Amino acid sequence: MPEQQKFSKEDHEKFARSLFNLTWSLLDKKDRTKEDNDKMINAAHASRYHWGEIGTPMNLERGEWQISRVYSVLGRSEPALYHAKNCLEICEKNKIGDLDIAFAYEGVARGNAVARQKAETRKYLDLAKKAGEQIKKKEDKDYFLSELQTVKQ
Repeated sequence: MPEQQKFSKEDHEKFARSLFNLTWSLLDKKDRTKEDNDKMINAAHASRYHWGEIGTPMNLERGEWQISRVYSVLGRSEPALYHAKNCLEICEKNKIGDLDIAFAYEGVARGNAVARQKAETRKYLDLAKKAGEQIKKKEDKDYFLSELQTVKQ
C-alpha cells in the first residue's frame, strides 16, 4: 500500500480556504455546466475534509453548511439535509451561536424546502428568523435576513 501523504497544518488550511472560495465562486456562477456542478460538489467536500484535519468546530460547521447549500442549489434534498443537520449538531454541541446558528437553521429549512416538506421548512424558517434577530453585527444580520428570504416555501 502506498505511503499516505502528510500535509502540514498550513497546507491543510491553504487547501481548505482555497477550495471553500472555489465553491463560492461556482455557487455564484450564473450558467454552471454539469462539470461545474460536479467540481462544486467535490470542492465543497474537499474543503470540509481539510478543515476536518485541522479546523475548529466553527470551521467544521461552516464546511457542513456550505456542502448543504451546494446540494440545495442543485435540488438534492437528501444530502442537503444530511449536511445541514450536521452543521446544526456541531453548532449545538459546541454552543456556536450568532450568525452560525442562524445559518444552521436556514440550511435545514432550505433542505426541507427542496424536499417539499412544508411543515419542517416553516419550523426551521421560524427558528432561523428568531436566531437571525439575535445576530449582533448589523451587516451580518442584514445579510442573513436577505439570504433567509431566498428560501422557497
